[in-house]
Amino acid sequence: MPMDYTETARAAADTLLSYSKEQDGWRLCKKSGDVAVYWRPSTEFTGNLYKGEGLVAAKPELVWECLKPEPDGLRVKWDSNVQDFQLLDTVTDDTTICRTVTPSAAMGIISPRDFVDVVMIKRYEDGSITSNATNVEHPSCPPQRHFVRGFNHPCGCFCAPVPG
Repeated sequence: MPMDYTETARAAADTLLSYSKEQDGWRLCKKSGDVAVYWRPSTEFTGNLYKGEGLVAAKPELVWECLKPEPDGLRVKWDSNVQDFQLLDTVTDDTTICRTVTPSAAMGIISPRDFVDVVMIKRYEDGSITSNATNVEHPSCPPQRHFVRGFNHPCGCFCAPVPG
């Protein structure tokens, strides 16, 4: 039975929205200027959830241009943890299947990774824009030599307007 990519992406989006609304249990991990990183134990898997929050003096649409998941987008240019970003398939106007490649780290001790995710872009009435992703398999992208296949639990980015 083929995977329902749209439903998988919608479930990831619902999970991320719930994380953004939950205030209890998040503990400050690191703060620098207007950026803070929080963590809390996950209730879905063994391990922790992390979320970063920061203020950027710009409209969400402008910030979104730097974050949106697209081949040859600005994210690949500024994020040293994203070596390559490929569009594998378009499911709907707002849902795609993508492959993200990360470089090796720690002088090659950590192998390069690749991740195959379904990504859903959502726009909310308050002007927020989100990317919502989670791990999937896709026939056009089986595991590849020289990469460790990574697994993303629901993850993404929120660009939300704030007063002032």
